[in-house]
Amino acid sequence: MTQRVDLATVMDRLAIDELITGYAVAVDDADWGAYRRLFTRDGRADYRDAGGIAGPAGEVADWLAETMRLFPVRQHLIVNRRVRLEDLGGYPGDTAQALADYVNPMRRDAGDGHRDDFVSGGRYRFTAHRTEDGWRLRSVIVQEKWRRRGGELG
Repeated sequence: MTQRVDLATVMDRLAIDELITGYAVAVDDADWGAYRRLFTRDGRADYRDAGGIAGPAGEVADWLAETMRLFPVRQHLIVNRRVRLEDLGGYPGDTAQALADYVNPMRRDAGDGHRDDFVSGGRYRFTAHRTEDGWRLRSVIVQEKWRRRGGELG
């Protein structure tokens, strides 16, 4: 590979990392406009494995906006990102796959001053595509591996 290709690959990886971080921030901050802008026009999200829905990103954003009202405190921690860029004979292509583990603590106000803490963990499968506006998500699939309810988180 040439230095130019190496630099392009590094820049692509940084952009995809920023895309994944933007995803977590949009969900945690309830910024559903930003969430929608992260996806390609045909982008889809699948939360069925965590008890949610699957469908076009805009419809899923509407569902998230309603569902996440139950959890006013939430924080997605997305770690161990493994990005694989499409390889076109030594040159980076326009698609990428990323696997990333997550831990997601949330808090629900259960009423009467009681709080219900909820923590889950698992793995995201992201598919990204390079567009005229930069890298965007074509799909997000949540694979929940565990969850715990109850107890105060602090």
